[in-house]
Amino acid sequence: MGDTHRTRPCAANAGGTVDGGRIRTGRGADTREAIMAAAERLYAEHGLSNVSNRQIGEAAGQGNTTAVSYHFGSKATLVRAIMTRHGTQVDTIRTRYVEAAGDSRDLRDWVRCLLRPVTEHHAALGVPSWHARFAAQVMTDPLMRTLVEDESLTRDSLCRTLQGLGRCLYDIVPPEIRPQRAAMARHLITHVCAEHERGLAVGGPAGAAAEPGTSWERTADALEDALVGLLAAPTTRH
Repeated sequence: MGDTHRTRPCAANAGGTVDGGRIRTGRGADTREAIMAAAERLYAEHGLSNVSNRQIGEAAGQGNTTAVSYHFGSKATLVRAIMTRHGTQVDTIRTRYVEAAGDSRDLRDWVRCLLRPVTEHHAALGVPSWHARFAAQVMTDPLMRTLVEDESLTRDSLCRTLQGLGRCLYDIVPPEIRPQRAAMARHLITHVCAEHERGLAVGGPAGAAAEPGTSWERTADALEDALVGLLAAPTTRH
C-alpha cells in the first residue's frame, strides 16, 4: 500500500511553524490556541464553508473582528494548523506502533499502525471532542484534503506504515487496485471515527455502551477487522 496514495516523496518532517516562521509566545500563543479550539468546534458542527472568521473570533472570545486573519491569514492556514497539531500527537503514538511492528509481514500489524494511533488520540481527547468530525469535514473539501495529505506524508511514521502495508499487499492486490483500496480505507477510518465521536457527544448508543476510552477501543477492533478484509479482499477479474 506504499504506492496507494498519490506519489509524493516521504521525507522526515523538518518541523517549523505555520506562522511564517514566527514563534508566538505568551498572550499571542493563548489567542491562537483559543482560535483553533473555537474553529475546530464550529467547523465540525457546521462545515468549513458555513463558518466565518468573525464567528470564530467571537467564539474564541476575541473582540477584534480581524483576530483570526491576523493570527492565521487564511482559512487554509488555520485548518492546516489544527490538523498539524493533532497530526503531531498521532505521529508520536504511531512511531511507537511502527517500532513494535519492526519488519513484520503481517498485514494486521500494519493496519494497526495505520488505525490505532488515530483512535487512541481520539480517546485521549475526552468527551465531547470535535476533531474526528472536523477531520471528516476537511476530507470532503478537495483543497483542504490535499493540503492535509501533503503535510501528513512528510511524517516518517506514516511513510513507514504505508511501506509496510505495501510489502504485505504486493503479492495479494494488483497495483492498479491499491489506490482505490487506500481511498476506501481512508474514508472508512475518517467517517466511522466521526460517527463514533458524534455518538459519544450526544450520549447515544455509542456513548452509553462503555466508558469513552473503552468504546473507542471497541470501535478500533471493529475497524481493524474491516480494514484487513477490505485491503486484502480478492479482486474481480473480467
